Amino acid sequence: MSARRRLGSCAVVGFFGACSGVVDRAYAAPIPNISVDIGSGTPSTTITILLMLTVLSLAPSILIMMTCFTRIIIVLGFVRTSLGTQQMPPNPVLIGLALFLSLFIMAPVLGQINEQALQPYLAGTMTQMQALEKAAVPMKMFMMKQTREKDLLLFLQYANMERPERPEDVPLTALLPAFAISELKTAFQMGFMIFLPFLVIDMIVSSTLMAMGMMMLPPVVISLPFKILLFVLVDGWHLVVQSMLLSFQ
Repeated sequence: MSARRRLGSCAVVGFFGACSGVVDRAYAAPIPNISVDIGSGTPSTTITILLMLTVLSLAPSILIMMTCFTRIIIVLGFVRTSLGTQQMPPNPVLIGLALFLSLFIMAPVLGQINEQALQPYLAGTMTQMQALEKAAVPMKMFMMKQTREKDLLLFLQYANMERPERPEDVPLTALLPAFAISELKTAFQMGFMIFLPFLVIDMIVSSTLMAMGMMMLPPVVISLPFKILLFVLVDGWHLVVQSMLLSFQ
């Protein structure tokens, strides 16, 4: 038993000795230097990648809340609903069309942001905070142009903020929700105007079927081809897109 105990003690001592050697080597290994520099100089590659990932993660919220995407996708949804074509055009087509229309409408604003904020920041002539302030100005001007005054005053009064003298002084915390509800109201107004002609067709078809005693025949089956024909004859997609483009001028 004594020989076994001595053998076990030697094994335990050897194990802890090996572990201590590994720990000593780990502490002796040099720790890599990590430096993050956010200053007035040229931004490092790490900071640039970090900013790009941050923007990409917030892109859906920025797209929905700060651009014309909300109005466009709602109007396109009203067009499909008023036609009664169920899933035609499918959702990917409508979302893709709304994305490209939003990019087309926002191109002047994005160009100003690139010239006034992004390029000077990448060149190292502007700090991060200065670039963000410069980039916010074109977006504020665009949103202020599409925001109703009473919607903006609603949030300013609720937050006990004084009425700004210049559009650049309007805080984004009040401008963003005001812009969102203004876009929703405008989109629903346009959707109501789109619904009217198709509603008239549905009423005419329904009344005709009732007069003929064909109550078991769904009116949608008869009115759908006439609505599609009317939409094609008047070049409906052209008129809808033209109306949306003119609404942002």
